[in-house]
Amino acid sequence: MKKKKLTDRKITTLVDEIAETYKGDYGINFIDASNLPVRGEILKILDLIFEVLFPGHTGNRVITKANVKFVLGDILYEIYTELSGQIERAYQYQCRIKECDDCDCRIRAENVTQSLLNRLPIIRERLKGDVHAAFEGDPAAKSCEEIVISYPGVIAIATYRIAHELFLEQVPLIPRIMTECAHAKTGIDIHPGARIGRSFFIDHGTGVVIGETTIIGDRVKIYQGVTLGAMSFPKDERGRIIKSGKRHPTIEDDVTIYAEATILGDIVIGRGAIIGGNVWVKKPVPPGVTVTTANPDLVYTRHKGRKP
Repeated sequence: MKKKKLTDRKITTLVDEIAETYKGDYGINFIDASNLPVRGEILKILDLIFEVLFPGHTGNRVITKANVKFVLGDILYEIYTELSGQIERAYQYQCRIKECDDCDCRIRAENVTQSLLNRLPIIRERLKGDVHAAFEGDPAAKSCEEIVISYPGVIAIATYRIAHELFLEQVPLIPRIMTECAHAKTGIDIHPGARIGRSFFIDHGTGVVIGETTIIGDRVKIYQGVTLGAMSFPKDERGRIIKSGKRHPTIEDDVTIYAEATILGDIVIGRGAIIGGNVWVKKPVPPGVTVTTANPDLVYTRHKGRKP
């Protein structure tokens, strides 16, 4: 087979063809505009925040009783500098889309970053409850340290609790970047807009999906493969999806949802209910009720040539 050569003429032609696809100011084109937030930088910032939330567990810095305040101050200053810069980019993107010219993106970004830092003590208290719930709810757990270091649910929940604060401040792009990075790492997809209470435990976790308008109460436990999703999407007169309104379930306190259960729509799962594995729930469940499927008919077949 004759080897193809990439000549200067071919490069020029290719450049022209690709540049032609850049025309238009929508979708994936961001020509002559401020850069978007950088995904890699967001991940670095998350790592820094995790060092504050779980001191000594990341291994990036040695933290002792003697140096803890010095190390914390250094990390917090770095978070403030880096995160405010990324949030400013996000606001600049939003201003471009909305053609806004009367706001100070830098001041907004610095204020939001300060608000997040002020919330870190509260986030830490919430995460203590989440880790304790995992320790109490999983008989295989040997220590809280094991849970923090190795459980994917903790990574997903901690990332969500950070991203949720930014979501409440209406920061564009960055909350989704954070939770989707956790999704890629853990297989757990929690939208930053969901509202999740105290002592939340996701056991195993792979395949869990929690939609944007989901509300979860306190002391809720869910297993792998659970979906808290939307039943349908209302559309406007032009047939476009209306992207607002409550469309996901409300899970009240002390509910347990077992593996591969699917709960759809704006319905309420009452306090203390138990949702069995592999069920499909589209109607409200009263408090204290257990929902299961009928026992399937199992067929046992002895393999030929094998002794019992």
